Amino acid sequence: MRCPYCKSQKDRVIDSRGAADGTAIRRRRECLSCSRRYTTYEKVEEAPFRVIKKDGTRVPFDRDRILAGMMKACEKRPVSAEDLDRVVDHVEAEINRLFDKEVASKFIGNLVMDALRELDQVAYVRFASVYREFKDVKEFLAELESVLGQDGDGKA
Repeated sequence: MRCPYCKSQKDRVIDSRGAADGTAIRRRRECLSCSRRYTTYEKVEEAPFRVIKKDGTRVPFDRDRILAGMMKACEKRPVSAEDLDRVVDHVEAEINRLFDKEVASKFIGNLVMDALRELDQVAYVRFASVYREFKDVKEFLAELESVLGQDGDGKA
């Protein structure tokens, strides 16, 4: 490990512990040349997932892209950044659990929609309208009716 301050490769590990989510090891190091301390994280290098898009093209999985889409849907809604991070973590964990190397974008979109439906129904309808590419108002109203029907008392 190279010291970020003096670029020396001589250091010692002062402390090691698992990161909060358990997927990395946090190491506190001290440079033996300049005596400054810094933190490094050690994480398993995983082969990146590929997402199969609707047109058949394959692109690398990008959790930031999922987060950006949800942030647009949740704009001016009472949904915290922590809630959105939890949804993305859940989506990523499900993909890792169920798939080996490739996943269809449709599967990811459905996971996100299911989570948004529980989190905020307005955000869910916003996301669904873009994701499902509603062609007209009738399709949009049908989705609204399904949300209102699930709520039971007609309140969204």
